[in-house]
Amino acid sequence: MNQLKRPLALGLSVCLTALFGLTMSSAAWSQEAKAPATAQAPAKVATTNSPIAPIEDPLAQTAKPAPKKVSRAQVVNGIAVVVNDEVITKMEVEDRLNSIERSLKAQGTPLPARADLEKQMLERMIIDRLQVQLAKEQGMRVDDIMLDRALQRMAEQNKTSLQELRNQIERDGTSFAAFREEIRDDIMMQRVREREVDSKIQVSELEVDNFLAAEAAAPSKNQEINLGHIMVRIPENATPEVIAQRSARAQEAYKKLRIGEDFAKLAATYSDSTEALKGGEVGWREQDKISPLFMEAVNKISFVGGFSEIIRSPNGFHILKLLGKRDIAPTAAANTVQESNVRHILMRPTQLLTAAQIKTTMAELKQKIINKTATFEELAKTNSIDSSATKGGDLGWIRPGDTFPEFEAVMNKLALNEVSDPVETQLGFHMIQVTERKVTEDSKERKRVEARQSVRSRKSEEALQDWLRQLRDRAYVEFRNEQK
Repeated sequence: MNQLKRPLALGLSVCLTALFGLTMSSAAWSQEAKAPATAQAPAKVATTNSPIAPIEDPLAQTAKPAPKKVSRAQVVNGIAVVVNDEVITKMEVEDRLNSIERSLKAQGTPLPARADLEKQMLERMIIDRLQVQLAKEQGMRVDDIMLDRALQRMAEQNKTSLQELRNQIERDGTSFAAFREEIRDDIMMQRVREREVDSKIQVSELEVDNFLAAEAAAPSKNQEINLGHIMVRIPENATPEVIAQRSARAQEAYKKLRIGEDFAKLAATYSDSTEALKGGEVGWREQDKISPLFMEAVNKISFVGGFSEIIRSPNGFHILKLLGKRDIAPTAAANTVQESNVRHILMRPTQLLTAAQIKTTMAELKQKIINKTATFEELAKTNSIDSSATKGGDLGWIRPGDTFPEFEAVMNKLALNEVSDPVETQLGFHMIQVTERKVTEDSKERKRVEARQSVRSRKSEEALQDWLRQLRDRAYVEFRNEQK
């Protein structure tokens, strides 16, 4: 299946939850500085209970008879962590740590030990920084116009104005300029994940058949589940000794959970998952979009508030907590649905090709089609970077919900054989042409589409965690503790 044909929404809800008491990414809290050239050597780090490099308190002072409080000006000059050829400064660490502590307090989550929280926070900052670095290397950019649109959508989704959104951010102690850069980085991370993870997930017809057969044998209860998640990640190519260390760490968290310690606090202390600094809360998800491995464990939890045994997956050790269950109303199926036979030309910005240049090129291509000096198929074969290029840009029949909202909105407005202006999605810029439309019964085929989406959702989280693990394990990371 072509990478364009699947539903995907821009994940800005992460930023909304950050605004109202959860957590945000950490890529843009202060100015970056270049690391020294020696930072290209392999990192040599070890720890007794974690494959992650040991982290000494980057704000700790050298022992003195009468230690003095370090000023903010002194802190900002120090380097906390080198990440490839960039650094995370001590000022970033201080600001981020204070922000997370405020967020956890606002949620009512008991604070873990500051050193434990700092370790978790630094790992999240490193992983976020690596994703932004990769996005930039691939030529991804988010201009101010796109950023402003994203912020406006955030305000609308939260049923407030952009000005009130800004006021709320500043009341929480964050400058609006810094928050804008956080959102810019979040969009870039979403895009690079789409390119590196989501676009590579394949769902076979056999997997769809198996999903439908399982659903027929044990029909879904049409429920959504809210889960808490603690994950202790196993590094890529881990030795048996490292796996044993990670298992011991998961066991330690589990024992504390059994004697009554707070799950959210333990998630912030022990978990390597992306939800760790939100107290481990994953959020509401439909049952059929949760992996069978996790659902099997959830089904054994007898009451809301209960938690699972330790679960082993290829990526690590997991503990789940059932935070809530709720019924969802069944969707009324329409009798018919309109399908469009579509082709497109896809071009993506790079370091050598800007968005403005792409728009100019696409305008020239469109004029050639209008003047009949070239056909859409010919231009797709020579200009499109999508796998459909060899077929003249043909994507086949697309149904509602099968593609990006921005793409679908333009597609639906086109007359037959009309060529669109450039349309931007997370994949890049598209020039679209609809060659046919038809109305079909929304029955068996629609069920297969929905089943495919559910299987994709199940595979997506595991694929994302595996990709993040590889990204982290292959990066050069050096922890510093010197004082300036």
